[in-house]
Amino acid sequence: MNILAIETSCDETAAAVVDDGGSTRRHTELIEPVVREALGEAGLSVHDVGAVAVTQGPGLVGALLVGISYAKALAYGLDVPLCGINHLEGHLSAAKIGHDLSYPHIGMVVSGGHTSLYKVMSPSSITQIGQTLDDAAGEAFDKVAKLLFLGYPGGVVIEEISRDADPEEIEFPRPLINDESYDFSFSGLKTAVLNRVLKEGIFEEMDLAFSGMPVEKEPKAGKEALIPKIAAAFQKAVVDVLTAKAFKAAADNRMELLVVTGGVASNGFLRESLRLKSLETGIRLIIPERKYCTDNAAMIGIAGIRHVSEGRFASLDLNAVSRWTWE
Repeated sequence: MNILAIETSCDETAAAVVDDGGSTRRHTELIEPVVREALGEAGLSVHDVGAVAVTQGPGLVGALLVGISYAKALAYGLDVPLCGINHLEGHLSAAKIGHDLSYPHIGMVVSGGHTSLYKVMSPSSITQIGQTLDDAAGEAFDKVAKLLFLGYPGGVVIEEISRDADPEEIEFPRPLINDESYDFSFSGLKTAVLNRVLKEGIFEEMDLAFSGMPVEKEPKAGKEALIPKIAAAFQKAVVDVLTAKAFKAAADNRMELLVVTGGVASNGFLRESLRLKSLETGIRLIIPERKYCTDNAAMIGIAGIRHVSEGRFASLDLNAVSRWTWE
């Protein structure tokens, strides 16, 4: 069966065609032309679709409704099943693309909206064991990029500007890194970066409210070298916390496999830190390809396979759920 998947939880509008054997036939990034392109690249017509899977939440209501409305109309018109998928289930399912995913394992979703740890006993038995108490890791990247006037998206620009900087030259706190819980906190780290920027007097004016869209701004003369150093030190602090917490959860729960996904998992510095820790501990690591870490429709289609096989279908009353944990 071919499952047409639609993802519109936030900034991206994506469609993918996935067969029930788990092969991603096409993933592409707008709604009607995106769907048409995904089907065309897969060599299929709309009448070859056996089910429609769509992100139901969490996310931005307006964005979610674009995909849900289209998916409901399409499922109704084709008389095929409709599946409402939790965005977080999609991220965890992305690990199945190109990997031999086994159960049980620890899953970590780290993105702009979520930083959570899960005990994954089976595809349908998942328990959240840790979460951020304030900012998500990706959100912290965006906010720090904003206060450094680096633009958007924060994770990408911070990784790029940090590439040749020494992350050890400036020291920032690692919140909760030695805490016994599996929770995260990044607001204090963000504040530490802000205080360092203010102390160094890098910019003429600062937007302490983090309001409006990110902009790029030149630092004062002679202060230019501080920007990559601060960015690199911040990035390392986040990566150290994420790596420590993820492997602590795996070790404490005697799991032999750790899965890390979400947009922040596309960060090369994090991927390398996790890889090295995996070699050190012997805990197997799966991180999806970068294109499947960020929001995409293929992961929604993979999650849709389980819903179809278990007969977990949604009615045409399906509505967006902006805040929705998956446990």
